[in-house]
Amino acid sequence: MAKKTRVAAPAGENPRRPCPCGSGKRYKACHGAGDDVIVTRPFAGLAVECDLVALREFLPSATAPLPLRTPAERSVTIASVLPGASAALVRPGGEVLLGMQVQTRSGDLSADLARALEWGLAAEPGTALPVVGPGLTGTDRLQDLIDVDAPLELTVHSDFAWWVAPEDGTEPSAEVLATVERANAVIMPTEAVEGDGVRAAYWVDTGTKAHLRWVRPEPEEQIVAALARLQARGELGLGEGTRYAGSFRAHGLLVPVWDLDRELHPSEWSKPVTDFAAGLAAALADTTPLTSEERRARDALAGKQVTLR
Repeated sequence: MAKKTRVAAPAGENPRRPCPCGSGKRYKACHGAGDDVIVTRPFAGLAVECDLVALREFLPSATAPLPLRTPAERSVTIASVLPGASAALVRPGGEVLLGMQVQTRSGDLSADLARALEWGLAAEPGTALPVVGPGLTGTDRLQDLIDVDAPLELTVHSDFAWWVAPEDGTEPSAEVLATVERANAVIMPTEAVEGDGVRAAYWVDTGTKAHLRWVRPEPEEQIVAALARLQARGELGLGEGTRYAGSFRAHGLLVPVWDLDRELHPSEWSKPVTDFAAGLAAALADTTPLTSEERRARDALAGKQVTLR
């Protein structure tokens, strides 16, 4: 069984401050509305923690087979978002789809996913679960149901055509096709950036800028110190035409963001990011105290928070 690490909201939490869960919302508009217990790092202990954070926070259209701890009769696919922002659905052929980008008031996203998964494995084909509500009970968390050491083989899609499953032998309705068309119209082009030492790094074109968003598994203090060492040496960029924009917190992890040259193809960032990963690994391994210049760089980086658009 995976260890449950639950952190309650601090007493007297300022309702206007960001919620400790990492959602980016104000506390009063998130978990401050009730007495729910907040798990600040819901996917801790999973090898796929960074991938799940990316699926939840910024990947527009992505899917991956979910490696269950105990084999089931139905295959399970986890996805960024499902039609209607459903928490889960069972296709007519029996495949279970779990959605990450869903509305929830629970303080433990891992437990929500486990409840949705257990619902999907037992539900009738062709049905959907709009939200994980109080009607679903259970004490399992995702860490209890999947192989905690297995990787997640993510596929980033250019559109939402995968919402329609031809293998089910059914023709999609005009309403379904219209839903897919509307979703395709607003998708932001996104591709994974791959390389040695690179995981959960994604190029995205927002329409006005291109960015690299890189989910990091290290504790925040450790990754910020490493970035500060690089900043002090003038090595925090990814090459000409790039700029370190800042970072945001998501579910207990830090996600550094760089502005990129939009003219370059996503594949052209593989080498610069791989080279940077080697320098970052060396900075992470450096345990000497920060110099005064590095401390100033750390303080400056701490104030650089970005907002996703």
